[in-house]
Amino acid sequence: MLNIYFGDKEGSKYIYNPDSYFDHWYDPNWLVKDLSKEIIKAVDKSEVIGPNLIQSPVFGAMSPDRLSGGTKTLILIDNDNEHIFNATHCGNNCAPYLLKIAENKDVTVTLEYIMDFGTDFEIKILNTGNVVNNFDDYFREARIALRGE
Repeated sequence: MLNIYFGDKEGSKYIYNPDSYFDHWYDPNWLVKDLSKEIIKAVDKSEVIGPNLIQSPVFGAMSPDRLSGGTKTLILIDNDNEHIFNATHCGNNCAPYLLKIAENKDVTVTLEYIMDFGTDFEIKILNTGNVVNNFDDYFREARIALRGE
């Protein structure tokens, strides 16, 4: 299940800046996994050539540290079960992949905005403890959490 905490979180297991964390701690073998390739193709419109080489229509041949923050965050969430990641820099195009990763394991992220997950999902809002499965309920719970009510 996808668990979302709206706002900042404290603790040694919380990674506020996944972009920078990825650059220092990712395993190159993560990039050649099928889901990582799919994420890189969908979010960054780029193709994985090998564990250390990405072909981008914008940058040409590039190293993985040039991937977008959203892509890096998703790959970390899929491969690192020890940390909670700030998903605020993930755009709405990352939402389907957050849900997909959460189909196979419990995923906890923080957000500082109301990401659009579409209409078919199950998400637990940790601030309130409520599980939502439609946009109206999600929006209401997110607003309550973001306002600190």
